[in-house]
Amino acid sequence: MSILDSFALTDRKALVTGAASGIGQSIAIALAEAGADVAVVDRDLAGANETCQSIETLGRQTLAIAADVTLKNEVENAVDTVLRSWGRLDIGVNSAGIAIRGHIEDISEADWDRVLDIDLKGIFLCCQAEGKIMLQRGAGSIVNIVSISAHIVNRPQLHGHYNTAKAGAFQLTRVCAAEWAGRGVRVNSISPGHTLTPMTAHAEDETQATWLANTPMRRLGAPADYQGAAVFLASDASAYMTGHDLVIDGGYTLW
Repeated sequence: MSILDSFALTDRKALVTGAASGIGQSIAIALAEAGADVAVVDRDLAGANETCQSIETLGRQTLAIAADVTLKNEVENAVDTVLRSWGRLDIGVNSAGIAIRGHIEDISEADWDRVLDIDLKGIFLCCQAEGKIMLQRGAGSIVNIVSISAHIVNRPQLHGHYNTAKAGAFQLTRVCAAEWAGRGVRVNSISPGHTLTPMTAHAEDETQATWLANTPMRRLGAPADYQGAAVFLASDASAYMTGHDLVIDGGYTLW
């Protein structure tokens, strides 16, 4: 196999959560460009259908699946839909997430639960459902979208519940990787830096200016900046890698 061939995802079957917009959408399209058929999973079915339209123009098969990643039965149904349609699942990318701001002393229990449910429990439920199917075949690659907030207490925005959830997702990635390494299933993660997406577009100019000033590359990320890493981690090019977190942040965590 040539080095370029090792990055190909020809005819592999992928599922991407949070793929109606932002980083998840960009990764779903990248997997399709690399040759995979991609199931687009999101609560926003209209947005999921838009992503599917982009995938269809690439000549790949696609499915739009409405699911809430905090609900075990909906996650399992999404995976079952892929199996019924395509017969197997080779790649899982778990990208669904939210961020809510607040001083740690002021965070409500409801906001704490909502962030932890989506950003940590959702990753767990997806890893569990995807992993069970992949373990039966003895093959598969799971990629969790974490955050630099798994590694640092981010600033200037205050979101202790988000930092906590992402740190948990980072460690969960390592736990799954360790438990499944001998059974053919690899689990890695990507930690994006500050990225301009629909979720961050509302950030105040002052906040974005602080992010920019503290990024050595002097620009904020774009969803496309994570496409290459996702294809790499999903492909045979990373066949000897598991339990690793790729930090892609323009150098933000260097300072």
